[in-house]
Amino acid sequence: MGDENNLPYPFEFRDITDEEKLVIDKLHDFPYASELARLGPKGYIVNKAFKKDAANIYNLPLKSSDIFVTSYQRSGTTWTQELVWLLASDLDYEKALAVPLVDRYSFLEMFMFVPDAGLDSFINTVSQNTENFNKETMLQIVNFLGTPASRKLAITPSPRFIKSHLPMSLLPPKVLDTAKMVYIARDPRDVAVSFYHHTRLFMLTGFKGTFKEFWQLFHGDLLALTPYFEHVKEAWEKRHDPNMLFLFYEDLSKDLPAAIHRVADFLGKKLDDAQTAALCDHLSIENFKKNKAVNFEEFRALGMLAKDEAFVRKGKTGGWRDYFDEKMTQQAEKWIADNLKDTDLRFPSTN
Repeated sequence: MGDENNLPYPFEFRDITDEEKLVIDKLHDFPYASELARLGPKGYIVNKAFKKDAANIYNLPLKSSDIFVTSYQRSGTTWTQELVWLLASDLDYEKALAVPLVDRYSFLEMFMFVPDAGLDSFINTVSQNTENFNKETMLQIVNFLGTPASRKLAITPSPRFIKSHLPMSLLPPKVLDTAKMVYIARDPRDVAVSFYHHTRLFMLTGFKGTFKEFWQLFHGDLLALTPYFEHVKEAWEKRHDPNMLFLFYEDLSKDLPAAIHRVADFLGKKLDDAQTAALCDHLSIENFKKNKAVNFEEFRALGMLAKDEAFVRKGKTGGWRDYFDEKMTQQAEKWIADNLKDTDLRFPSTN
């Protein structure tokens, strides 16, 4: 695709309000709100760094062999990525265990999560978190993470596996005309709990608040790529497209073999009972926690992960009940009902 064929970028970036900045910054170690903007008519929260590659992502040259795994973050993305990759790669467990998932998938918007304003704060935190801190190595890693994926994808051989937490409207507009996509959704209350621990784990934003304060940011559309429901509904509207498979985390959790067969059918693969059982075993939460290729433990040795958090946690549904008080529960129920009233989208019950 030549530049002359590129679509003009249709969305405007706008600053968040001063009131929103105050709410955000009191919960972070550095002025994190200065990194953020709202994008497009739905006001998705993005880091301002997204500007440098937004148009390239929107105009990303696609191939029919491309497979996207997309979601709102902490919805079961990593689990789904591993499942999709193994099915598409004819169950190559040897490679799956040897090559980290981050090297098997291009993370489309990872570059925007490397904060400019908070970089010194983050590096200082990391230096206190490891005995063998090397600033030069750390800056090389940060530089790698901050490199736009569109550049990496231009030289990635097929089949290309692409992960993204961007909503459909920020992806290439004709993505489903060419590539396949698996979207995974999860009860937003469980998403909030998992996202809270994830934010504490990676320390990039310097978040220092309680879960209750984190929930108010999530509920108030003040976290990355919120509003949550707009994100999910954009994918839900495309669920009947032959190149889209819409999954619920709760369904994977309840009946993994059935979910595996749905994904296999979508990718044109057939599994016998023994292969299905072996894949279920590989994807079990117990084995996933121990699997160094998927749990980001290589970052722990570098001091980039908080010592009291893990990337793969409990993997259960309905765990939000351990975190929500009565007032938060009622607020969440009303929020969910209000956002689903004009749609047939319903999250599977976790009772």
